[in-house]
Formats: sequence, C-alpha cells, structure tokens
Amino acid sequence: MTAKPNVVLFFTDDQGTLDAGCYGSDDLLTPAIDKLAKTGVRFTQAYAHTVCCPARAALMTGRHPQRSGVNHWTQGDMNSAKGINMALEEVTMAEVLKRAGYRTALFGKWHLGAHRDYGPKKQGFDEFFGIRDGFIDNYNHYFLHGTGFHDLYEGTKPVKSPGKYFPELMTERALDFIHESKDKPFFLYFPLNIPHYPEQAPEKFAEPFKDMKDPARKSYATIMYATDHYIGRVVDKIEELDLLKDTLFIYMSDNGHSEETGNRIRVDNHKSGHPKGHFYGASGGGYTGKWKGQKGTFLEGGIRVPALISFPAKLPQGETRDQMVTSMDWLPTVMELCGIERKKDDPKLDGHSVLPLIRSGKAESGYGEVLHFQWHTQWAVRKGEWKLIGRGTKASFLGNVNDEQPERKNHAKEKPELVARLLEMHRKWAKEVAPK
Repeated sequence: MTAKPNVVLFFTDDQGTLDAGCYGSDDLLTPAIDKLAKTGVRFTQAYAHTVCCPARAALMTGRHPQRSGVNHWTQGDMNSAKGINMALEEVTMAEVLKRAGYRTALFGKWHLGAHRDYGPKKQGFDEFFGIRDGFIDNYNHYFLHGTGFHDLYEGTKPVKSPGKYFPELMTERALDFIHESKDKPFFLYFPLNIPHYPEQAPEKFAEPFKDMKDPARKSYATIMYATDHYIGRVVDKIEELDLLKDTLFIYMSDNGHSEETGNRIRVDNHKSGHPKGHFYGASGGGYTGKWKGQKGTFLEGGIRVPALISFPAKLPQGETRDQMVTSMDWLPTVMELCGIERKKDDPKLDGHSVLPLIRSGKAESGYGEVLHFQWHTQWAVRKGEWKLIGRGTKASFLGNVNDEQPERKNHAKEKPELVARLLEMHRKWAKEVAPK
C-alpha cells in the first residue's frame, strides 16, 4: 500500500434510509454497494441532512453548513444574478487533499452555488464535469423547475451533448481520470444525481423488476439499480488497475427519499423543450422501515441515510457500527487515514473521525448524545432518544426515536421542561454557527 491512499467518495442523491440490500431491502438490486459493505464497515445511525445543499456543504467542509452561508437554496443558474454560494473561505476535502499532493476531480453534482466565481474549481478540484445546480433531465441536461435552464458544464464552459445519459457521461469521465491518475494519489468525488427525480434509467435496468406490482417502488428500484451500476463501474475500474489495496472508499446518501411526486412543467415554451404538463417528479418509492419521514423533514426518514467506509488494507471488513455519525465526519476521517494534519489557520471542524468507533463498537460517538440540524427557518435538536423539531423561535414537535413506533407521538405537551431545555440548546447552537 502507498503512503497516501487514493480516496473515492460516492454520494448518492435522495437514496432512502434503508434503500440498499445491505440495509435489508430485499426487493432492490444493489450488488456494488453491498460488496462495499462486505469489505468495510456499515453505519446504522448515519446522518446527512434534510436536503441536498446543506448535506454537501457538511460533507465537503466537515462543518455545519450554516458556517459557510449554506442555509437556503444556493444559486442554481451560473448565468443568473449572484445568489447564495458556499463561502470560498471554507476549506474543502479537495483543497485539503490537493495541498497534500493529490490529483482531484469531481464528476457529478455540485449544488453549492453555481456562480462562475465560485464552484468546484475554485475550491480544490483540478477537474469538474457535471451539474452546478441540483438536478437535470438526464438526456437533455436542462434544470426543469420554473422556466428551466441548461446545466451541464466542464468547469464553467457549457457542454452540449443532447441525448446522452448524464450518469453514463460522468462515469466515463471518472474512469478516464482513474486510469490517468493510477500512478499517483487521487481524490475522486463522485456525487451521482440519481436516484433523484426525474427517475430516468436506461431500459436495461427495468428488466429485473418487470413483475414488481407497486409502480412507485418499481420506478425507484429501477433507478436505484442504475445508481448502483455506476458505483460498481468505478469500483471495478480500480480493481482492474490493481488499486483496491491502495484505495479508501466512502459511500453515503445526501438525505432521505423524495416524496416530491407532483413535479410537472408549469409553463408553455419551457427551455428544455418539454411540453406544459410534462411529469418529472419522484415516484415516492423509497423505504424507511419503522422510521417516519422523508426528504425535507427532520424526522429520521429525512436525515438518517445509508453510509459505509471500505479500506480493507487498514479497516475491518463486514462489520457494523451503531453509533451516531454524520456527513461532517468524513473529512477528519480521510485526513487521519491519509496522514494529513490540519493547518493552524484552517476553519474549525465540527465533524469527528469515525476511526475510534471502528476500533471499538463500544466507543462513544464524537457527538455524545447531541445532534443539531437547521435549514432556513426549520431546525431540529436531538439529545439521546429525544428530538425537538421547530421553526423560527418556536418548537412544534417532541419525538422519541426509541418509541416502538418512533416519532409518531408528539410528547411536547407532557414534557414542557424538556422542550424548554432542548429549545435553549438549539438557540445557543444557532448563534454559535451563524456566519461571523
């Protein structure tokens, strides 16, 4: 094994809490993800965020997204007026690895601000090919909300490839990058834009599910099979080049499954060419088991996601850990495994290396019992088994994750003192993470 392992980071989009074979979904086909679980450590209590942008900010920086100004939707169209973009003062995983001698690339979805003065190539990535905003039609490469806009770029240069399937395009770029970088350490960030709607998958991925009765689950199973396929192609390329022993894999989803089932083109003359009324929403076919909630909520089904790490040269294989981990933990974990020290003037990290948890299933989570989330005016704070959810200055729901049916009952009226304590914890945290 080389002194500096390659790092490959898979980040799927709107993949539900339990939507992989290794998480118990026996009606899906996810052989690549399952193989990573067999060769690594799987986390049963992993948290990203409630929607795309904050999950990606936390992942890239190891910090609460509020610190970098990502507390609302970031600018989508590179050619529109300047909106919210992740602060350039943030130090991303790409920047940390690049200064340690890594070649770095992002092929896929950025969604941390599309302005040309910001973005991947301003934050440590040598190469970027993909979408600067949140989602596109996978064949014509247009963002579909509102009146639409083209969103496929090489850096800041528009790419026109009508008819070509975007996940296939980004995978081909990733395979080329791996081959070109095989003799030096590389960091590949591979944030797929699927299974996010529109649930478009090449026909071959539907065949195994032709007899599935539930149309929503059938659509979701098909796009999940495609998602897993492209992950598998990347892993297979690394194996083909005999780089498995030198490569650290991390896999996670950005939030829970989508129930945005009503999305349609609302205007005439949409820039994508699709007619008014064209459906591009989600199927709503994700699976959360006993957990309630979905993308856009702070219930477990919105923020608890599949996650694992695989690095057989240094880490156990086929093991499971139940402690709390978050998307903020991957940056400090990568730094520890790659032997990279923080610089004195680097921003403070909120995440924690997961290696102590891997060494001992009894080790305490770096967060103790406390987790905080916020998105725009909505927020949640969890302490132990209790989670308080609110909006603005007011709390609305006190749930218990250990109830037989978790988070179905609102305990707020019967536990006013606990509500008050958790609300004060949230206020102090929100003040501390606000951009200075």
